[in-house]
Amino acid sequence: MVTPLPGGVGISDLTVYEWEAADGLCGGTPHMHLVCSEAYVVIGGRGSVQTLTTTGFADTPLRTGDVVRFTPGTIHRLVNGGGLRLVVLMQNSGLPEAGDAVFTFPAHVLADADAYRAAAALTGDAGQAALRRRDLALEGFRTLRDEGGLREFHAAAHLLKRELLDAWEVRWRDGALAAAEETGRQLERLKAGDLGHLDDGAVERLNRPEAPLFGMCGLLHPYTLPLHP
Repeated sequence: MVTPLPGGVGISDLTVYEWEAADGLCGGTPHMHLVCSEAYVVIGGRGSVQTLTTTGFADTPLRTGDVVRFTPGTIHRLVNGGGLRLVVLMQNSGLPEAGDAVFTFPAHVLADADAYRAAAALTGDAGQAALRRRDLALEGFRTLRDEGGLREFHAAAHLLKRELLDAWEVRWRDGALAAAEETGRQLERLKAGDLGHLDDGAVERLNRPEAPLFGMCGLLHPYTLPLHP
């Protein structure tokens, strides 16, 4: 489902995992988006986001009130330094939900589509599965950070997801592109003195699910519009 927020943006409330990893840090699962930008609005606690791009590794502090944005191709790992809670804004709502993210699993897992799907799935106990997924992705993340191979990871990510690209294009056209084109139509009507769309002003509340999902980086509450009959 595409969330009809301004510009086709998706929004979620995220409480970052407090699970400690092998390196002594608590937090989420490192991954990368192929076509979607992402932004964090910090609403509580402290921590950081570790990122890896072709320009190198960085560790950006996160404190209440901070806003951090990154583009596709940025591998990111959230680190919870205590009570870290975010509002997450996602470009192209509908695409992240359709598989736009790729976990930084070790190379041998990325090279086998069936092995990748099995490692990414939250089968059985969802919490334990999310923890196993996080730790496996951290293993690959450390290799990429310390030994390189980022462009090889990009190529493997593309191979894993290339069959989804046509479906993603449909979601983009129906979501973010449609929202931008509607703005263009409104501008044309205003130029012509047509104010009709102003009569359609409306307010609608987005629902925050009571039960969180086990997301990539923490307990996730994705906001959605209510279903209408």
